[in-house]
Amino acid sequence: MSKRNIVHVESPAANVESAAKFYQELFGWKMQHIPDFNYTMWADGSGFGGGSNVASEENPVGKVLVYIDSDNIEAEKKKAAQLGGKVLREKTEIPGSGWFGIFQDTEANVIAIYTSMNPKFNQ
Repeated sequence: MSKRNIVHVESPAANVESAAKFYQELFGWKMQHIPDFNYTMWADGSGFGGGSNVASEENPVGKVLVYIDSDNIEAEKKKAAQLGGKVLREKTEIPGSGWFGIFQDTEANVIAIYTSMNPKFNQ
């Protein structure tokens, strides 16, 4: 079973390059821009990271999305719905990385669950 760690934090930005520069200068995080997705990944040096995507109606500025490690996305989506939550995104592949799903809890908070393609990631 996974450790249930937070594995990724995503913060939408009107300008991903500006957001990256801010956090790089503030915390010294390493940044990697992925032009094909207009997405900037950050790493804090401890193995933890996240990214900034372009803000949209679905992902407005100020709506931070936390990804939690999951052994079974399908089972957890089903359980979230049984507990009164709402599935917002079905299991979706992130090419070369893993899979994620998104649900809303009973208080309207949005959480993502993630399973890595790399089994060592969950150890």
